[in-house]
Amino acid sequence: MLTQVEIDKRMRAYLGRPEGHAKRPAVIHLHERYGIVKHTSDLGQKLVDAGYVVLVPDLFSRFTGDRQALARGDVQVDLSDEEALQDLDASIAYLRNLTDVDGSRIAMIGVCQTGRQPLLMSVKRNDLAGVVVLYGAIYKVDWEPHPLRPEPIDLLLERVSCPVQAIFAELDHLVSLESILRMRSVLENAKKSFDIRIYPDAPHGFLNDTMPGRYRPKQARAAWEQIISFLHTVLDTGWDRERVSWRFDGDISPNYDFTKYKPQA
Repeated sequence: MLTQVEIDKRMRAYLGRPEGHAKRPAVIHLHERYGIVKHTSDLGQKLVDAGYVVLVPDLFSRFTGDRQALARGDVQVDLSDEEALQDLDASIAYLRNLTDVDGSRIAMIGVCQTGRQPLLMSVKRNDLAGVVVLYGAIYKVDWEPHPLRPEPIDLLLERVSCPVQAIFAELDHLVSLESILRMRSVLENAKKSFDIRIYPDAPHGFLNDTMPGRYRPKQARAAWEQIISFLHTVLDTGWDRERVSWRFDGDISPNYDFTKYKPQA
């Protein structure tokens, strides 16, 4: 069970620990645009069950508006790179102060809106073991600079310091196949290790079993197995940093048409 903690006397977070006192790898698991909701906690607990210490920081800690409206998706909080770096640096420092965490083995997962932040951290630091992006980071707007996020995503991708796993959905109304292939190309040209998968017949957010319209049980199970396998490699067995590994698996219709995909509840 995840328990609430406070980081830097300012930021709410949730911490999950497997039983026992041995030092373990840790995963920082980030929330979607809704903030820390049940789906966030559920995935966090699944990571604990897989044997990892898990920290779920609230990157919307500065938000003073209506949290219920945020959780419903009626309002949205914009994240700046500067504040995200501050919060995630503090999160890593917090984990490294825990007696049951191996501070040399920390990975990070970003979901939807927070897909960018693990990549950003991997550029600004060189001590993450691996990062996972779940259907985020490469929306159309991410390829251009923004006042709050001045570096476009391609400039981050080509400078990441650890392996990248990215999971996408064929029917995603926010992430196009063009963007996924562009991501792959940038990582390949920069000789960065990656594991990218496009799941068929699945919309944006297909791991979220609290949203029946989006949830796809078969694809969600397969994606979760892929995530745990990747984390096991980068955190438990170690990724050979002297080699570059490219893994790409796409399953799409020959009649793929990004323009016809619509949001699903």
